[in-house]
Amino acid sequence: MSTDEQLKEIVRKKYSEIALQDKETNLSSCCGAGGCSSEVYNIMSEDYSTLKGYNTDADLGLGCGLPTQFAKIKKGDVVIDLGSGAGNDCFIARAETGETGKVIGIDFTPAMITKARVNAEKLGFHNVEFRQGDIENMPVTSNIADVVVSNCVLNLVPNKYNVLKEIYRVLKTGGHFSISDIVLEGELPTALKQAAEMYAGCVSGAVQKNVYLELIEATGFKNITIQKEKSIVVPDDILINYINLEELNTFRNSNMGIYSITVYAEKIPAEKEACCAPGCCN
Repeated sequence: MSTDEQLKEIVRKKYSEIALQDKETNLSSCCGAGGCSSEVYNIMSEDYSTLKGYNTDADLGLGCGLPTQFAKIKKGDVVIDLGSGAGNDCFIARAETGETGKVIGIDFTPAMITKARVNAEKLGFHNVEFRQGDIENMPVTSNIADVVVSNCVLNLVPNKYNVLKEIYRVLKTGGHFSISDIVLEGELPTALKQAAEMYAGCVSGAVQKNVYLELIEATGFKNITIQKEKSIVVPDDILINYINLEELNTFRNSNMGIYSITVYAEKIPAEKEACCAPGCCN
């Protein structure tokens, strides 16, 4: 398709536009990109409105799960949100970690950072901070976070392994992550894989589910658990913009699947891992 830097620039440009779009437009498209559907209103995003800390100004209708709901955030925790957008997950996390904790949102789109900071200022939150940066090289020190969350962002990053290594670096020993993301089972049609709009739309940049989980394991994380999984159906009136009718019928009749998964994993202390070898634990 393109080089890693070209793909990042595609995402940066598109999400600068998405920051200015209304929530309804984002909900009826794939992560705010790829065109709108008249068939399906809510393609990927889930309803945050019942969660404590929800703020309507921060909800752009993006994402593909509710990672903060599953993140086991405790009072006083330091939480990092990757791809923090207008601050939605950060404000939910702040409701969990309270005034004694800290939440750091990282996003590489200036328009999103500006929007998030305005929202935080309106809410009077002084322990929620937004930093502009690349999540492959996070602008935070090592071993700082108790919890890392992210909602439908790693699929937008060309080198997912680099991000996972960064998550491992910034987590304290004993910390964990809860990440919602898009994964595949089976191959996408070539035209979809090569469509820049569908990359920004969180689809063509997704990897196979088994590969995704293997990357997490290869990074050194333990106790990897899928907390939630749901099928994603991209409407025909979006797909037809990229593939012809014959390809669309083949795609619909194939075993190919697009899924949202929320994954949990821990950074386990080395001595604890060694102690709990078979026959060692008491």
